[in-house]
Amino acid sequence: QVHLVESGGGLVQAGGSLRLSCAASGRTFSTYAMGWFRQAPGKEREFVAAISWSGGTTYYADSVRGRFTISRDNAKSTVYLQMNSLKPEDTAVYYCAASRNPRLGSLYYTWGYDYWGQGTQVTVSS
Repeated sequence: QVHLVESGGGLVQAGGSLRLSCAASGRTFSTYAMGWFRQAPGKEREFVAAISWSGGTTYYADSVRGRFTISRDNAKSTVYLQMNSLKPEDTAVYYCAASRNPRLGSLYYTWGYDYWGQGTQVTVSS
């Protein structure tokens, strides 16, 4: 069992930056691949970024590539999402998620994850 708690959301102007954190409980954090998703009002939850258990491989949605960076610190059981050059269309609730046994391509989809956090709101004003 993994319990995930996101933090770091808030209100920021377009062009600004935020860093989200996701703290995980449990001693097996380093064995999970981790991902960030987001959900805007009236829209489906969408993939943002993911990172392998070692941190050696990262994946990004085209809409955030070059602006967002995912990283992890296994010693702190925490995964981060650094968000730069934020746009109003980045406004959403951001969720982190943990995947025990990712398969090829599964990290891009919500069904590829076993545990979810409660989400943190990010609002980007124009």
